[in-house]
Amino acid sequence: MPRRNRPKRPGKPESAAPRPLGSGFGFARTETAPDGDWIVRTVPAAQAQKMYRCPGCDHEIRPGVGHVVAWPAEDYGTVQDRRHWHTGCWHGRKRSGRGLGPR
Repeated sequence: MPRRNRPKRPGKPESAAPRPLGSGFGFARTETAPDGDWIVRTVPAAQAQKMYRCPGCDHEIRPGVGHVVAWPAEDYGTVQDRRHWHTGCWHGRKRSGRGLGPR
């Protein structure tokens, strides 16, 4: 008799469950800038699997490109506050002024 390789119960995959902001890949750290404190997490290239748009340069961050994710530290932020940045854009935002200002 052939083997059945389908799941017996339909259900949501675990990856579809919402995650708190501090979980996931990399180590989160707090950085202070003129516009406040930010929680910043590094996403290694091997774990970058989606495409995002960098608010610093307005270019795409393609899958497989390491980058950083930042969100406001006050009130722990929300998923809507989280932004993905090219690493260079994040480090250069203080010089360029892009991305700084009222949240």
